[in-house]
Amino acid sequence: ALELMDFKSALEQFQSLVEKMIIQKTKESSGLYTKDDDEINYDKFYTTTQTLFGPAVKDQNIQAFFRKIVSNPDEKPEWLEIFGCFLGESDGMSSPSKESMVLLVSEKQQITHSVVKRKDIIKGMVKVPILHFTVTASQRGVLTVFSKQRKSFFSYSFYFHQDTAWITGCDFLPNLKYVVAVTESTVILWDYKSKENQNNGFVIKPMKNCLLCVSTVTTSGHLAKDTILMGDDKGYVYLLTMTNDDFIMKQSKADKESQFRFMDSESFNIPKRKLHDDWVVKIKYISALKRFASCSTDSINSFVLDDIKRLEDNLPVKEFSVPKGVNAFTYCGKAKVIVTGG
Repeated sequence: ALELMDFKSALEQFQSLVEKMIIQKTKESSGLYTKDDDEINYDKFYTTTQTLFGPAVKDQNIQAFFRKIVSNPDEKPEWLEIFGCFLGESDGMSSPSKESMVLLVSEKQQITHSVVKRKDIIKGMVKVPILHFTVTASQRGVLTVFSKQRKSFFSYSFYFHQDTAWITGCDFLPNLKYVVAVTESTVILWDYKSKENQNNGFVIKPMKNCLLCVSTVTTSGHLAKDTILMGDDKGYVYLLTMTNDDFIMKQSKADKESQFRFMDSESFNIPKRKLHDDWVVKIKYISALKRFASCSTDSINSFVLDDIKRLEDNLPVKEFSVPKGVNAFTYCGKAKVIVTGG
């Protein structure tokens, strides 16, 4: 209790220091400030902050906090930034960080298991919060599930052998419980739960154009099917719906050297629509908006945000243009904004 009181007192003094500094910087910008003994420069700010919080604050965080105030006094930084962190939701399982004397933060755990070899890179990573694991896919075909159980991580890995095609993206099918990945010419469906000596996956081929990205349509309702969005190098966006029956009715025999069974892409109804005039770099279904979004390096049709029904008709779609296109985007539900990067 005494430590808590001391911290509250130190925090109040720190916030008072920040307020004085903001007033000083505001007066300086308007030319009304006259230097005196109470001037707060970096040295004074650093010394005072270290005196208040001791080793709980690091030099680089003090410096970053000071720079934020100097560059924009109107936007006061959150006091948590002085410790280099923000408050987040706790899973109740984490222990206090040894590095922090003030705030209780989750300790980061490094996964030392190497899932890719030299000259290979991770091309896709997706978090599956409801099952507490993360899926990764490497360019040369290593599919991995990192599962957090009993406070530790363990992984399942499978190597999808291909001659020339590289994996370009991955996601997870929440209803069918499969990992989906796309290569330049195929769609991979991996049953990560099956044993190594069993046929534990399917490959849909051939796909006419080069697939560059994939995303799952997450909706509540049907528990026996999943819908997959894909984008290619010709500007097309595809809509593929999979059910449990497809794994039984549409599979063909697996090669003797393969653990995957094959499905003919012609046996599926895969609606597609050309929305861009260049590569579809990223595609994502945004559940909060009940819309899908796709972006492209196309300068005219750079970003599309609309209902997935637009992939099955010819009605106009909501889109906007950005010079040299859009390479990445994300949606923030709290702020209700979409941010793009070109």
